[in-house]
Amino acid sequence: MSTTPAIDDSTALTSGLLTGLDVFVGGPIQHAILADGFVGHLQDAITTAISTVTENGANVFSAHVVEKFGEETAAFTPEQVSARDFRWMKKCDVFVPVLPVQQEDGILRRTDGTHIELGWATALGRPIVLITKQPVVESASHLLKGLHRVGFVQHVDFDEFTEKPSLLVDAVLTATERQREAIGASLVA
Repeated sequence: MSTTPAIDDSTALTSGLLTGLDVFVGGPIQHAILADGFVGHLQDAITTAISTVTENGANVFSAHVVEKFGEETAAFTPEQVSARDFRWMKKCDVFVPVLPVQQEDGILRRTDGTHIELGWATALGRPIVLITKQPVVESASHLLKGLHRVGFVQHVDFDEFTEKPSLLVDAVLTATERQREAIGASLVA
């Protein structure tokens, strides 16, 4: 497996290193809409993930953008959301779920849809760049903690990502290169 050298933030924001890639950015929506709006630190992290990959040339699929961080979620039916997100998963080159812990209790924020999308990504052979607290919190399921055993999973620590968004670019490059190598090896075999 080849490794991609780390890049600094100023290079990451102007490099176009992700040009041509389709990146599906996911994370909690339904359980992140509070009485006073969307969970602020989560919205900031998802917005940073979206802008980081976009500024590096990637095309982004995001329910958060389409649904305006929960403001327009009610305008979509469950059938529409399921079909849309599955279509995005089949089309994307990499899935980037943002799974935050709740600040008040340190428990992983509930996100049923994102966990379904993680299953789709794994079943479809899509690489995953998982942005969450490292090590993965105890409240996470065994399936989430062990996902790297059955799929291509890169981990990026949530707090480190918020401090240095270019870590996402490095991880996407590594994940998509690993996928290319696996496909190439299967074609040769």
